[in-house]
Amino acid sequence: MSRTATLLAAIASGCAVFLTTTARPAAAAPSLSNPSVRAAIDAAVQRERRVYGGRSPVPAVLVGVWDGAGGSYVRAYGFADLAKRRALTPNDHFRIGSNTKTFVVSVVLQLVDEGRLSLGDPLSRFRLGVTVPNARHITIGELSQMRSGLFEAYDTPEADRMNFTPETIVDPRTIIRWAVKQKPYFAPGKGYHYSNANYLLLGLIIENVTKDSVADQIRKRLLVPFALQHTSYPVTQAMPDPWAHGYGLDKHRNWQDVSGTIPVSLMGSAGEMISDLADMKRWVKLYVTGKTSGPATYHALTTCLPTGEGNLSFGLGLGCSAGWYGYTGGLPGYNTANYYFPASGVTVVSYVPAQLSKPFPGVANSIFRDIARMMTPSNVPFVLKRKASSRSGL
Repeated sequence: MSRTATLLAAIASGCAVFLTTTARPAAAAPSLSNPSVRAAIDAAVQRERRVYGGRSPVPAVLVGVWDGAGGSYVRAYGFADLAKRRALTPNDHFRIGSNTKTFVVSVVLQLVDEGRLSLGDPLSRFRLGVTVPNARHITIGELSQMRSGLFEAYDTPEADRMNFTPETIVDPRTIIRWAVKQKPYFAPGKGYHYSNANYLLLGLIIENVTKDSVADQIRKRLLVPFALQHTSYPVTQAMPDPWAHGYGLDKHRNWQDVSGTIPVSLMGSAGEMISDLADMKRWVKLYVTGKTSGPATYHALTTCLPTGEGNLSFGLGLGCSAGWYGYTGGLPGYNTANYYFPASGVTVVSYVPAQLSKPFPGVANSIFRDIARMMTPSNVPFVLKRKASSRSGL
C-alpha cells in the first residue's frame, strides 16, 4: 500500500463509532474522590497504552472524567513531543477530527431553526458547484445521519493516487466528485454507511445559504457565543501553542511523528478543527443537552437510528448508547472521544495523539469504554453482537 493510500485509509476508517439509546436506569456514579476509583482509571489507561502500543506504549494520553457531583479526575500521561521529551499537559491542543461534525450539524440546525432550510430539503435545492447524482432524493437529514448512500470520499481511486503534502490545497468539490463517481452503497434513506462526503456537502450547503465560510459561521454562531476560546477551524497547518504532536507506528513498530501529514483542506468540514480538553468538556454537554439549537431540532438531533451493527446507532451527527451521547474523531496522529451521560451528568474526554483503530473500538474509545464501565456499570457503550467492521471517519 502506498504512503498516500495508508494515510487515506486512516482517515476513512477512523474511529467515529456510534451506539444505540437503549439504556438501563442509571445508578449513582462512583465518587472520583475515592482513591480506588482513581487508581482503577489510571490502571485502565496504562493497560490500553500497552495494548495499542508498538515496541513501546502509546506516547501519550489525556483523560478527563467528571462525575456530575463536583468530582473530577484529569491526568496527562506521556509526552506531547517525544523528540524534545516535553510532557503532555491538560492545556495541549489536539486535532479533533470528526468531532468537527458536531459543530457543522449545530450550524445546520440553527439554520433550520431560523427557517432558512429544512432537514427535508433535497440536495438539489442548493447550487453547490458540484453535480451529485440523485440529488433530488437525498435530503439534508440523510446527509447528517449518514443515510445518503454516498460513497466514502477518502476510499476512492483518485484519492489514493493523489500525492498529498501538508501544503496541498484541495477543493471539497473535487473530493465530492471522486465520491459520486462511485456506485452508492444503497438508495437514499435505505441504510447507514459512514461517509465523509456527507459532511463535505453539508459544509457547502452552509456556505451556499449563508454566503459565508463554514469557518466563519462556526466562529460566529458557536465559538464566540459559547466562549470556546481554545477551539478553532484553521485555514493553515499551524497548531496553537501548546500542542500535542501526533504519532503513528512505522514498519518496525516504532513511533514516528506524523503531525500535519494530512492537509487541513483535505479534511474540511468533515474533520478540520482543533480544540483542547477544557473546551471539549464544555462543548459535549452543550451539544448533547440541546443548548446549541432549538427544541424541535434538538429532538431531531437526538433521534438515533440503528446502523445494523450490534447496538450501534447514529443521530444527526451524534452517537448514542445506553444513555451515553457524544462523538469520536480520528485522523493520522490523533484520536479523540467526547461523551456525556445526561442521567447522572458524567462526562468523559479521552484524547490520544495517535490514531489506532484496531482492536475495536480504537484506542480513545477503549479508554472511554473502560471508564464508562466504572462510572456507569449498567450502561456500558460499544457492545457488539459480532465482529466490528471499520466504517467510520475523521
